[in-house]
Amino acid sequence: MLRGASADAYAATAAALTGADDAGAVGRDLFAVADLLRAEPGLRRVATDASVAGEAKAGLLRDVLAGKVSDLALAVVTLAVAQRWTASRDLADALERLGVVAVARSAGGDAGRLEDELFVFGQVVQDNPELRDALSDPARSRADKARLLGDLLGDKVLPATVALVQQSLSGSYRTVGVALADYQKVAADVRGQAVATVRVARPLADDDRQRLAGALARTYGREIHLNVVVDPEVIGGIRVEIGDDVIDGTVSSRLDEARRRLAG
Repeated sequence: MLRGASADAYAATAAALTGADDAGAVGRDLFAVADLLRAEPGLRRVATDASVAGEAKAGLLRDVLAGKVSDLALAVVTLAVAQRWTASRDLADALERLGVVAVARSAGGDAGRLEDELFVFGQVVQDNPELRDALSDPARSRADKARLLGDLLGDKVLPATVALVQQSLSGSYRTVGVALADYQKVAADVRGQAVATVRVARPLADDDRQRLAGALARTYGREIHLNVVVDPEVIGGIRVEIGDDVIDGTVSSRLDEARRRLAG
């Protein structure tokens, strides 16, 4: 989460991320620059040094990136280095987030499908210990992990999904699962939505799903993308997690509360 000066710098830089003919390519370019800044501490320090003139920093990045990224990606990066950042790592984090925004926009009318695919793959990683261990194994190169993911995904998902899943290997998040969850939230925010995780004992019927989404949208003042998790431990009822809010109307939670009262 970017705060203070970095939040203002991000907002100013995001304004340049418009009019991309190939938003997916721009997003991948921004990912590459974020990775470069993380890998090169010296370059990162200069790029975020408030004592160095913005134009000098922009000139340095133009020299380093010329011919390697698109004109729009370069414009975004040079605008970013002219801003003031609270911490040096915030610049790379902001460029990665802007890359996610660009890739999400590239999905166009399939944006909802992108969000679903990110969630589903995040669940696959969470539920498969062998895959989770392989993706977190420091002995395996990032390229090796990328090949593994490429074999798993193939052409079964959107190109935008592939790009974001591959970027989740960058190490900028604690785990791949955490990265995918945050990317989904960014993708939803691009569409003016929030994300709610709904835990139920059995799949929701379409009508129930629509009614729940409508009720949450009225409560939170924006459209809600539902991640539905079928969890037998719920027994009955429903649990909704949206942001820091938890709405727990499950039978299991009521049974736990009854047990606590009896024990007390």
